Amino acid sequence: MRKDRTVPAGTVHRLTLDSAVLRGNLLDDPTERAVHVYIPDGHDGAELPLLVDLVGFTGGGPSHTNWKSFGENAPERLDRLIGTGAMPPVAVAFPDCFTRLGGNQYINSAAMGRWEDFLIGEMLPFVEGRFGCGGEGRRGVFGKSSGGYGSIIHAMRRADTWSAAACHSGDMAFELCYLPDMPGTLRALARHDGSVAKFMEALEANPKPSGDDTHALMSLAMAATYDPDPSAPFGVRLPVDLETCELQEDRWAAWLEWDPARIVDAHAGNLKTLKGLYIDCGTTDQYNLLYGARRLHRALDRLGVAHRYEEFPDNHSGIDYRMDESLPFLAKALSGG
Repeated sequence: MRKDRTVPAGTVHRLTLDSAVLRGNLLDDPTERAVHVYIPDGHDGAELPLLVDLVGFTGGGPSHTNWKSFGENAPERLDRLIGTGAMPPVAVAFPDCFTRLGGNQYINSAAMGRWEDFLIGEMLPFVEGRFGCGGEGRRGVFGKSSGGYGSIIHAMRRADTWSAAACHSGDMAFELCYLPDMPGTLRALARHDGSVAKFMEALEANPKPSGDDTHALMSLAMAATYDPDPSAPFGVRLPVDLETCELQEDRWAAWLEWDPARIVDAHAGNLKTLKGLYIDCGTTDQYNLLYGARRLHRALDRLGVAHRYEEFPDNHSGIDYRMDESLPFLAKALSGG
């Protein structure tokens, strides 16, 4: 729903990319992927910076281009910000990275698929070749929640590709955001004889999965992302004892190797090359992500990594309005403004 009808509307191009790197993935997810691309009014895309939107768990990039009640979708927000001069013009890609386990953390996984390779090796050349946007020094990545995680982990690992990143309420401090869900996950599995395969069969047949089951699904997706076991159903290997919920330290250690709040020191050199790094989180975030964001912020200060850090009085839900802060920040950083 457009908030400012005086600004001209850009164009959303709805494209399809058939991925080679996702072929034969363990989850049997489709290889044909929608990629929506926003181009602002008055431009054909050539020479514009390119931003890539990584969405949160249970979402897909094209969901951000859908009509939205009582608020703007992402293209309408971009129209307003660009049309009023709040940010310079950019192209924005919205890739579909949804998986059978309900979401994505945007890294390569033997269970979930080669999603880092998809984004960098396939999606970027596909979009940039079509529109002439982006290119070295002109690419930024942003997202919220799982998408925020994807953005910060890509900034840490792939600063050779991305020159700016924005992380809204991204997953970090794993012991605070993931471990609290483990007892509920085991209870959900217990309703299906402790079987991941039976749980998934029931969930996929259910026309209205419960909130508890969706939270359990998220735990399974994280397990298949951070510590996959390709020999197990859906690649899921939980880091706790399935009867007592006791933490299995060797399995949990594999998860922690992907925790941004813990691995930031090892990636300080990459982060220092970015043109812009934005991090925020709500002060009442119900997944405890504020504390991880604060840890990351402290570490970045200690390491001398330039960044913009903000806290705002809200929780984890319905915070798309924070893009009014991050999108101009990224666009200006990539445009030299």
